[in-house]
Amino acid sequence: MRDLDRQQGAQGLRRLRWRLRGAWLWPTFVVATVLEMVLLHVLPVQGDSTGWVAGLLAAGCLNLLAVVVVGGAGGLVLRRRRPDLPKVVADDYAGTVALGLMAAALVIAGLVHAPRIAAEEEAFAEQSLAVRGWVARHGDAYAQAHVGAADSVMLDEDLYRTCVPARDPKRPLCLIVDTGNSPPSVRRDPSREPNSGFVPRYR
Repeated sequence: MRDLDRQQGAQGLRRLRWRLRGAWLWPTFVVATVLEMVLLHVLPVQGDSTGWVAGLLAAGCLNLLAVVVVGGAGGLVLRRRRPDLPKVVADDYAGTVALGLMAAALVIAGLVHAPRIAAEEEAFAEQSLAVRGWVARHGDAYAQAHVGAADSVMLDEDLYRTCVPARDPKRPLCLIVDTGNSPPSVRRDPSREPNSGFVPRYR
């Protein structure tokens, strides 16, 4: 009887050790999701920025998908190679690795996308400078005084529409800027509709 109790106690201790060794998945999930939220905000994988809430939701969904799909398949493979591993431990090991792979994928995607963001920022700075030059030469005193409050929308690659405030706020001075030329070309838009209600027609 005592031998049976000792045997059961040893088995229980062994299971506890396995559980402790395989208990890294969900703590890692929480830490990875928070770090990836920051990563997506600082180094977005698309567009020019990712908000904190959007980054948190995206990181959580991607990590959950990685755990379910990649971690689930990895757990099956690991169990075939290590039949001694309990299923919960194999799943935890595989899920933790899947989280690491997802983090690495986001870093790589962000680094690949970074040059595009830099190019867009450079093009935006070029068009802003071109608008200031055009307004200084052709704009009236009001436009020259308020050119710093101009707003821009990107119509297409290398093509911007920038509107400078006018005395009539509903009829700003709007310019079409093509940064594909060097220096950027600027022409006046016949439409004086503000960018807030503008439907792009320059494609």
